[in-house]
Amino acid sequence: MKQKKNWIKAALVLIIFLGLAYFVRFELNIGGQEIKEFILSFGWWAPFIFFLIYTIGPIVFFPTSVLSLAAGLAFGFWPGVLYIWFGATGAAATGYIMARFFGDSVLRFQNVSWSQQIYKQVEKRGFLYVLILRLIPLVGFDILSYISGIARVRFGPFLLATFIGMLPGTIAYAFLGSSLGTGNITYILIAVGIFLLLILITYLFRARVKRFLGISQEGGN
Repeated sequence: MKQKKNWIKAALVLIIFLGLAYFVRFELNIGGQEIKEFILSFGWWAPFIFFLIYTIGPIVFFPTSVLSLAAGLAFGFWPGVLYIWFGATGAAATGYIMARFFGDSVLRFQNVSWSQQIYKQVEKRGFLYVLILRLIPLVGFDILSYISGIARVRFGPFLLATFIGMLPGTIAYAFLGSSLGTGNITYILIAVGIFLLLILITYLFRARVKRFLGISQEGGN
């Protein structure tokens, strides 16, 4: 029953995403080329502005996935990977530092599914748990940064685990974004396929990862 609910949630998210994509592309007439031109209109400042926006994302709760796609779209695959990689690391550091300074006022554990359990585990073995949860993102990117800061995971290991763990997702986002910039339907379908494959892997290994991390199934969704 629970698996059925998860599939329904995933289907609803996909429908909403496709609906928004259709509205933006065909109703607002905003395509990949328009977005790319807007970002690149800042010239040499474009990468720095992108990095700054990405870094302050946790402060304004801006979704990093949007920025990641935009990087691949505007800068291309390899530059996109680089900018996303460092931008996301900066965003992780921002979320971590916010949590260290402001404590649990940044994140109310009771409002986030089984985050209290993750907090206890991260507090014990920070690097390993951050690394695994970056590779298999069972919780949101910023939420994990907040939890790590509140749990007082050492800053160096936290950043290193983040830097390594988010590489597969970084490549997938950059590839998907850059494919949208080409307008080549074959390229786009391959990129979407790889992206969906990563999502599927996360879903299939979710239960095993939760068991390995010591997170009870009762707390998750």
